[in-house]
Amino acid sequence: MSLYDRDYAQQGAMGYEGVSKNEARVVTFVKDTYKLFAASMMAGAVGAYVGVPMAEVIQSNFILLFVLEIGLLIGLHFVKNKPGINLAVMFGFVFMTGLMLAPLLARTLGMSGGATIIGNAFAMTSVVFGAMSFYAIKTTKDFTSYGKPLMIAMFVIIGFSILNLFLHNPWMAVAISGVVVLLFSIMVIFDTQNIMNGNYETPIDGALALYLDFLNIFTALLQLFGIFGNRDD
Repeated sequence: MSLYDRDYAQQGAMGYEGVSKNEARVVTFVKDTYKLFAASMMAGAVGAYVGVPMAEVIQSNFILLFVLEIGLLIGLHFVKNKPGINLAVMFGFVFMTGLMLAPLLARTLGMSGGATIIGNAFAMTSVVFGAMSFYAIKTTKDFTSYGKPLMIAMFVIIGFSILNLFLHNPWMAVAISGVVVLLFSIMVIFDTQNIMNGNYETPIDGALALYLDFLNIFTALLQLFGIFGNRDD
């Protein structure tokens, strides 16, 4: 009986140590992810800052730059486990997203009160992102199984967005932007819980997911505020 007790106690101690090490790995993973997310925000901002003065050039070469942006995103998938080059490709992609946002920013700045519109869109995005992140941490509801329906919703939105490129319907644009805000608000919860559970392969995956959530919410709100702000004039 004493041998059984000793073995059981030893296994219990080892099990506790294993749990502690696993929790420590998750904590480190989360910290690294949010550090990369913060760095990504700065890199994206630099891209936007560089791009605004050359917005017309970017617009005229939009397809070429978009292909480059997607190429960097695809390339990141293959090099994300290679130290050094993974960060170079990641920040290259994030810089490109800021660059590609420049024409919309320049167009908004050209409106009356354009700087205020951009500031309000960024502030609202930060509030939504923070609120959804807080909810993801505090809620007992598991959103990590929502991947498939969220992906389907994303493809539907992309489809309607492509359709509206030909229709140029302002009300459809408003509806699409509203749905994008809602969808990526849920994506913040989904991605945050996956990060907290250590479900991403690398911190780069988690950081990029959060960055794209923030970027899409900001872009959609900027378009909404720009549409209604322009109508007020």
